[in-house]
This record gives sequence, structure tokens and C-alpha cells, in this order.
Amino acid sequence: MNDFLVAKDQESNPSSGSKRKPFQAKELLNRYGMLLILIALVILMSSLAPTFFTSGNLLNIIRQMSVVGIVAIGVTMIIIATGIDLSSGSVIALVSVVVASMSHPGGYPLALAILVGLGLGALTGFINGFIIAKGKIAPFIVTLGMMTAARGAALLFTDGRPIGNLSAAFKFIGQGNVLGIPVPILIFLLVAVVSYILLNKTKFGKYVYAIGGNEQAALIAGVNVTKYKIILYSYAGLLSGIAGIMLTSRIASGQPTSGLMYEMDAITAAVIGGASLTSGGIGTIGGTVIGALIIGVMNNGLDLLNVSSYWQQILKGVIITVAVLIDSRKNRKK
Repeated sequence: MNDFLVAKDQESNPSSGSKRKPFQAKELLNRYGMLLILIALVILMSSLAPTFFTSGNLLNIIRQMSVVGIVAIGVTMIIIATGIDLSSGSVIALVSVVVASMSHPGGYPLALAILVGLGLGALTGFINGFIIAKGKIAPFIVTLGMMTAARGAALLFTDGRPIGNLSAAFKFIGQGNVLGIPVPILIFLLVAVVSYILLNKTKFGKYVYAIGGNEQAALIAGVNVTKYKIILYSYAGLLSGIAGIMLTSRIASGQPTSGLMYEMDAITAAVIGGASLTSGGIGTIGGTVIGALIIGVMNNGLDLLNVSSYWQQILKGVIITVAVLIDSRKNRKK
């Protein structure tokens, strides 16, 4: 009866329907705001730089940001579970030099070099996850330690020198094309799809959100939090391994200094895409992909406009600070 009266009241009062519009608009803005910003940024850069909106340049943007995008996907899943990973850039460097040392013409089989790189990335993630989950140590401290150790190991392995002379088969991973589409883009899309399925269609993803939403409640519900944290950090390390292989192949060199500040770009992409650093259980793979594209479009456009890289770093810092500020204010209102 009450529902009937409410319905009649809405029919007799047109303004009651109009009251819903701001709410719907707010919901649409929350859901598609970053996509609209990406579209607006593309339009702006196209008007400022005539060479921006060309098929070659757009493919180049996605190819360039594919490495950061893959790392950002792993970082997003960790942030959803109220963690953080500062070690991904250094893991990229360590994987880079090890894989490069195994990828000379006539050397080890390509498959073996790739497996070693992936295994090394997963191993660093496993170590992070094991210490965090078993030792009950803050992720910031553990991954900061891994960031320093992995970078030092990369420098020690090469004595600070780059490793070149890579095979053509290995360079195809970062420089090749399949049906006109750069291989790094295909790998990035595959990683995004697989990660989306893991996060949204499997028990693993459900538990990641549960741990981020309320870890104590997840424990009471029977979730093996220790196990899933270790799996989560291992998966993020695996993605850093993929990124390290791709970057090494693209620049045709194993650099102990590669991946520098990539962890910050990855965190920025995750936060821009909606992952919350102030409260767990929030974030999506799609949002992170859009966040990475925003960074890629911004970097490429500013390069075309001859804006100094120093100013680009300042702009990234401002963006992530503003994004976290907006997120914290939003959570306080809930």
C-alpha cells in the first residue's frame, strides 16, 4: 500500500522525478568521469599538436604505456587489498638484465630466457607477499626494501653496465607487429583480460576484494588471508617480470637502471583509474587501463608540445596528490 502511495505521489508530482536526475548524473560522472577526461584530453592534444591524432602516433602511445599499464594492473590488485608495491620498477631492472644475458644470438633458447624472467619476477613478488603476510610487516616497508635490493642486484649482476647484442627473436617481443598491431599492445590486452577475469570471475578476485574491504571479517568468514596475499604479490611480481621482458626487448638492451620510477607511474595510473589508497576494496582493471592511457596521452602530447620532462614529473605529482585528496574527501562523506 505504501509503495502504491509513493508511486501515485511521484506521478502527481513531476518534480519528484527531476530530483533523481542530479543523483543519476553524479553516478554517471563517478562511473565514466575518467573516460570523459581521457576523451577531452585526446581532443585537447589533437587541437594543440596536429600530429597527435594519427593512427601511427595513437598506436605508439599505447605501445609506450603498455609496460607501465601491465605493472599498474598488478599494483591495482594489491591496492584493492589495502597493500602497496614500491618494488616493481626495480624488479623490471633485475629481470631486464638477467633476461638480456640469456638472449644473445645462438645462446639459450628464447622460451628458457622468458621462463627465467617470469619466474624471477614471480619470485620477488612471492618474497614480498611471504614477508608481508607471515611477518605481519607493513607492505610499504617490505616493498621498499625489495626496491633497494632488486636495484642493487641488477647493478651488481652487470657491474653497472648495459647488456646488448640481443637476438632478433627476442627483440620481436617488443618491436614486432602481428597483423599491423604491435606485439606489446597484444600482450597488454591479454594481461588486462586475464586480470579482469581473475578479479571479477574467480574466487581469488572475490577474496582480494574481501581482504581489502575488511581483512578481519574475511578471516572470520574463513578466507586464508595469508595464502591469498602471497598469491596476490606473486602475481604482481609476475606482471613486473612480463613488463621487464617487454621493456628489454623494446629498447634492445638490458639496463640496470631501467624501470626507474615506473612504480610511481603505475600507482598514479591505478589511483587515476579509481583505486583507493585510503580505503581498500575499491578499484577496477578497466579504470586502471584508462588511467594508464591518460598518462600515456599526457606524456606523448606534452612531448609533441616540447614541454620539459621536469614539468611532466611535477604535473604527475600534482595529479596523484589531487586524486588522493578527492578520494579521501569522497570516503569521508560516505
